[in-house]
Amino acid sequence: MNLENILNQTIEIAREAGALLRQGYGEKKEISHKSTAVDWVTQYDTAAERIILARLQAAFPDHRIVAEESGQNQKQSEFVWYVDPLDGTTNFAHGFPVFCVSIALYQGATPLVGVVYDPLRDECFSAAHSAGAFLHSNGQTNRLQVSATAELINSLLATGFPYDRHTSEQDNLAQTRAFLKRAQGIRRAGAAALDMAYVAAGRLDGYWEYKLNAWDVAAGVLLVQEAGGQVTEMDGRSLTIAPRLALIASNGRIHPQMLQIIAHFM
Repeated sequence: MNLENILNQTIEIAREAGALLRQGYGEKKEISHKSTAVDWVTQYDTAAERIILARLQAAFPDHRIVAEESGQNQKQSEFVWYVDPLDGTTNFAHGFPVFCVSIALYQGATPLVGVVYDPLRDECFSAAHSAGAFLHSNGQTNRLQVSATAELINSLLATGFPYDRHTSEQDNLAQTRAFLKRAQGIRRAGAAALDMAYVAAGRLDGYWEYKLNAWDVAAGVLLVQEAGGQVTEMDGRSLTIAPRLALIASNGRIHPQMLQIIAHFM
């Protein structure tokens, strides 16, 4: 298996889907609700996913695909694609310019390829197993490296809040308050895949979130790891991709400090 070729194909697919999102960004959105009143889907989510699935199925007909809007096909394969055609749908629908396409390929529990594409900034974050992580932007390609920040007090963190926060006590508010008192700052931009890409790029020092879906973070996990960072479950155990996830991603240096704070809420 030539991962370089697969990565290049994945980048092309993500860019094609991203071009559709960029075109639809300023257009009227048809909004439907999924799991809760704040869990939205637009016609552009489904249209972008159709593009991605068609391309993946043509190129890798024997692979299984797990996608946000259409679920998963029934292929029995150790190779699995995780597809989020529009991470940050709420932002997209409101005209808030933070959203992306996220595509990842796993072989069992091992991430092989990950791509996160921000169509508005034309920033494409990519990684392949044991080959490093990179940012392709403005005709240039630069290697990604996590930050060197060693103390939480100097760290810029990111997080998100679950879709069932209106009805569930597990809403991440207490954890956010604890980090807010100890970190330099917290950002809540609303696109998990981009949050993890920003950790890989050193723009953020750490990120944590509960009740994530596999397609939200599958690409980001590889980006962070290949950029020299660390991704674990909330108790510090090695992360295994699963339908529902809670994780911490960081530059590695502040990881023990983040785990210590989270431990108070477990």
